[in-house]
Amino acid sequence: MPRGSQLAAWAFLLPVVVYLGAFYAYPLYRNVDLSLRHYTVRSFVQGGAPFSGWDNFRQVIDNPTFSTALRNTMVFTLVSILFQYVLGLGLAVFFHRGFRLAPTLRALFLIPWLLPLIVSASTWSWMFNSESGVVNYGLHLVGVGKVDWLTSPHWALTSVIIANIWIGIPFNLVILYSGLQNIPAELYEAASLDGATGWQQFRRITFPLLRPVSAITVLLGLIYTLKVFDLIWIMTRGGPGDSSTTLSTWSYRYGFGSLLPDFGPGAAVGNILILIALAFGLFYIRLQRSQPA
Repeated sequence: MPRGSQLAAWAFLLPVVVYLGAFYAYPLYRNVDLSLRHYTVRSFVQGGAPFSGWDNFRQVIDNPTFSTALRNTMVFTLVSILFQYVLGLGLAVFFHRGFRLAPTLRALFLIPWLLPLIVSASTWSWMFNSESGVVNYGLHLVGVGKVDWLTSPHWALTSVIIANIWIGIPFNLVILYSGLQNIPAELYEAASLDGATGWQQFRRITFPLLRPVSAITVLLGLIYTLKVFDLIWIMTRGGPGDSSTTLSTWSYRYGFGSLLPDFGPGAAVGNILILIALAFGLFYIRLQRSQPA
């Protein structure tokens, strides 16, 4: 390759390298550095924080909140992903059949995805309000008593899961609908001629051919849901107590939730969350490599 072409290639590549370094590599380095040092507000501003090794991680793991936050994170993530995928797939198959109002309804289903999270979270907080929320009003009409959705330790996590499922369905709908568009219609026609029912066509054609798209949809949903913070913080602030605390809200509470923040443990919680997301990513890569070409 001529030298001029090489220089041009590096010139086009340079903005990407600068962007990745400034907004990914450096913040990750700073987060690791925070988790391995004993930072105070003064040392955070002026520097000179002493090296503490794995002390911050031990402090986090020995904290009783760790097991609760980890369990809540797993429950919040897995239940959200399960329902988002199942409902999104059902809607994608429904709209793929095609009917007059399908484009309009499909566009309306995108609204939860397009709304700012602060708007969605505030709306769900109002709907789940124990005294004036429309959810309890609807339950009252069918003879069900008042439920303290956001203030009961038994219902707080369920409330934020419901809200997160509502927000994530459109993403699954869009990606899975695009995958359905790539399945040849001739396969369905041949199956119909052979007498296959709708369920048999879904089980033998739709679902197997959607596996690559489903895998990347679930992976992206897992990574996104693991780090959900604003929805939970606006609706419950991780409470009452620690009943809806996840690793993301706990990390924020460490770093910014008090007048004397613990930057080190907060960064350690964040790094644990990164490692969990990385583990899911590596599992996906290994799964893809094991699939036949």
